[in-house]
Amino acid sequence: MLALLASALVPLVAAGLLRSVLWVAAGIAGLALTAVGVWWALAHTGVLRALGTALAVTAPVAVLVLYALSGMLWVACLSVALWLLAVATARTALAPGPGPTASEGTAEAPRHPWVLMNPRSGGGKVGRFHLVEKARAAGCRVVLLEHGQDVTALARQAVSEGADLLAVAGGDGTQALVAEVAAHHDLPFLVVPAGTRNHFALDLGLDRDDPAAALEAVTDGVELRVDLGYAADRVFVNNASFGTYAAVVADPAYRNAKAHTALRTLPGLLTGEEAPGLRMRVGRTRTDGLQALLVSNNPYGRAVDASRPGRRERLDSGLLGVVCVRVSNAVQAARMVRGPRSGRHSEGLIRLSAGEVVVEADTDTLPVGIDGEHVVLPAPVVCRSAPGALRVRVPRRRPRTARASGSAADWPRVADLALGRLSPRRTRDTDAEARRLGVPSPATIHASGYTSGCPSGFSARFTAGFTADGIRPLPRPR
Repeated sequence: MLALLASALVPLVAAGLLRSVLWVAAGIAGLALTAVGVWWALAHTGVLRALGTALAVTAPVAVLVLYALSGMLWVACLSVALWLLAVATARTALAPGPGPTASEGTAEAPRHPWVLMNPRSGGGKVGRFHLVEKARAAGCRVVLLEHGQDVTALARQAVSEGADLLAVAGGDGTQALVAEVAAHHDLPFLVVPAGTRNHFALDLGLDRDDPAAALEAVTDGVELRVDLGYAADRVFVNNASFGTYAAVVADPAYRNAKAHTALRTLPGLLTGEEAPGLRMRVGRTRTDGLQALLVSNNPYGRAVDASRPGRRERLDSGLLGVVCVRVSNAVQAARMVRGPRSGRHSEGLIRLSAGEVVVEADTDTLPVGIDGEHVVLPAPVVCRSAPGALRVRVPRRRPRTARASGSAADWPRVADLALGRLSPRRTRDTDAEARRLGVPSPATIHASGYTSGCPSGFSARFTAGFTADGIRPLPRPR
């Protein structure tokens, strides 16, 4: 709270009220012009793309030069640094404390562990880290995935032959296919992060730089119960993306030239006849005119794009994270700089959490990027969460899982903590009690904007009573 106050006082002391307002306005204008430039560069070709690129570069540089010439550059840098410090410490204060992404349980050593390894995944991590030899030394039966083989069929065959643990050394797409078979037969599932990104392994607390360490779970492991996401009948462990990103991934040239393919196809997808025109339905709430939609297995702390999303604080909340983008012109791109007006919603960006999401379009089918793999599903596509559907076996000793980053700080709760009106221990206790009862925790409610649609006043009373007084029934809202 002191850092937040100082970030506002520094420009006031250095330049006075009027000049401070003018410098803040200049900074916001620079950000808005940068957003317009980025939009032109992505949504157009030719002259407009060149102008957009130039604007995206020159606008922030011009603001910095203006600050420097007026002697305000150090003031702006110090104010921004204090604000970042305030946000970082606020998130630390509100964090529910160290712990895993899901509740742990004891696990017996498997008798017939089976592991599928993709030797091409991650640039050849299977061979580079000698995973085949190490898995066999741990007592696993190893199957190397050949090009064109059916991953699901291989996993089902392993179950029929008596495998009591299914493991995958590969990317998230392969992980999801085997995880579905493991969940169906209620068998433990082991993740070996041998892919390119392995976001699922990261959120499980595994070391992506040392894939072989995950094999320790075979002989000395604990078990987690985590959620799975479904897009129609397809399982995803990370996310399912609709709209622009899914269409770009569908291009055959994307694998070999990602940036070039995206720049070539985005103009038609954002402003041309190929624009997807998605619609989303959550309960009674409908949103249309969407260009991109990301549905994740548990909410992300932030979502930059579908290929490099943020971290998930938990994998057992029983909720899907939803991020929608709706920007059709440069004016709307500039307005996104203002950020959400309330909760997690703004004109161009919508964030929420739900147990089920329906994605609709004007076409009979929808291209979907499921954990980075392109599929085509019949429209509408119903996405849902399957709480606790997957038993995941992880090493007993593994790196601590970092908390999700990028979520907005809840400043009223921070103020209550600073003034001694709310105990961190009480907050953690009620979070644990919520998980025991199978209801959304206070942290989940605040992080997801779960109560943003409640009647005026009821949302504040609900969340304040939930975190400060413990879990108790409340009167039905009129």
